[in-house]
Amino acid sequence: MNKLLVVTVLVALLAISADSFRLRRQVEEEEGTLTKISGAVKSYYNSAVDTVNGYVDNIKGLKLQEKAKNLYTETSTVVSTYAGIFQDQLYHFFHH
Repeated sequence: MNKLLVVTVLVALLAISADSFRLRRQVEEEEGTLTKISGAVKSYYNSAVDTVNGYVDNIKGLKLQEKAKNLYTETSTVVSTYAGIFQDQLYHFFHH
């Protein structure tokens, strides 16, 4: 996720610096359709990136990794206990 963000920032900086190398015309033209579309796309993309980063921060805040680790340890403890009981039952069933 961080690599995607870094690449996006670098591409944006490249686009801004490429824009500065163009020759300026004497007469300013109105904003064209392509400029409006690219601006809208950039706006939507930035909004999506901000939303995803917010979701990632919320997930990290929930400490899901710690909860999953606790669930695994509790489950493995219970399963090993019942597996031991089952093994004892099988042993007594076949040896008596």
